[in-house]
Amino acid sequence: MNLKKYSLKEFEEQINFYYYEASKNNLDELYNEAEILKNKYYGKDIYLRALIEFTTYCKNECYYCGLNCKNDKAIRYRLSNKNILDSCKKSYNLGYKTFVLQGGEDSYYKDEIITDLVYSIKTEMPDSAVTLSIGEKAKSSYKMYFDAGADRFLLRHETADEKHYQKLHAANLSHKNRMKCLYNLKDIGYQTGAGFMVDSPYQTIETLAKDMMFLSDLQPEMVGIGPFIPHMDTRFKNYYIPDVKHTLILLAMIRKALPKVLLPATTALATIDKKSRSEAFKAGANVLMPNASPICHRKDYALYDGKENSNLEAVENTGKLIEYINNLGSHVKLSRGDHVDFR
Repeated sequence: MNLKKYSLKEFEEQINFYYYEASKNNLDELYNEAEILKNKYYGKDIYLRALIEFTTYCKNECYYCGLNCKNDKAIRYRLSNKNILDSCKKSYNLGYKTFVLQGGEDSYYKDEIITDLVYSIKTEMPDSAVTLSIGEKAKSSYKMYFDAGADRFLLRHETADEKHYQKLHAANLSHKNRMKCLYNLKDIGYQTGAGFMVDSPYQTIETLAKDMMFLSDLQPEMVGIGPFIPHMDTRFKNYYIPDVKHTLILLAMIRKALPKVLLPATTALATIDKKSRSEAFKAGANVLMPNASPICHRKDYALYDGKENSNLEAVENTGKLIEYINNLGSHVKLSRGDHVDFR
């Protein structure tokens, strides 16, 4: 299956079929094809990244997010560069070689602070990879981080449909700029990650088809998708709980469309159903990101309700996670885990 061979209408038909009409045999065939492609480029390897959520401050009003700037009930914190570096060192000592630094769009962290942080990590742990997930920036800022040693950048586009985007974000946020940022990251040379929420408010089969078409055009090295989970302090607090099956279907479709992509089984998916993590691996996923933030703050980084941040989602339990993955017939990789075209 190659996305570029399909029109928007044809994509709508395929997603509609897998969502509503496919038999168990049809779905098993889809997942099997995705797993075969994953194994072709990455074997049975599952890559672990240490996730450090370093700030809950955010200047944006994204209507679905518990950390949006209008939520006065959110617990706010910031980690110093030393705190972040210490979390990286702790994870490094456990064997991790990739650190994902994620936070709200917090104006406190000027370009110089981020640049110094990246440089410090790469100086002290030169065989590691640094992934940033800090939102929309000027292209010159992205270039500064890249020149300091940042390897990857995650920026979920959330939806490729502009009207849908406007229903999920405040008026001052620009869908056009979001997309421009992703192309800027690719142009600079980052291993670039995009992604979207599954079963988000107002999502339709057509908007999903647009997401798939966009991914085909962008050709990202990573795609992060996960189910939309409501947060009690947002306007979508009473929105329905998503269907895990939808996320699994789209994971498999993305793997078939972008066979070399790095594809996480997200914490949001495990929050809905712990068994879905193993199902995600069978549908083409090959990345996990255990939480390496200071334990005292993990519950505070609340994008959605009920977030799982212990057990197999915590770096402290890496040994149990390795055992779990081995029992599934896969192999843990704590190396940098670059996209195959960047090795």
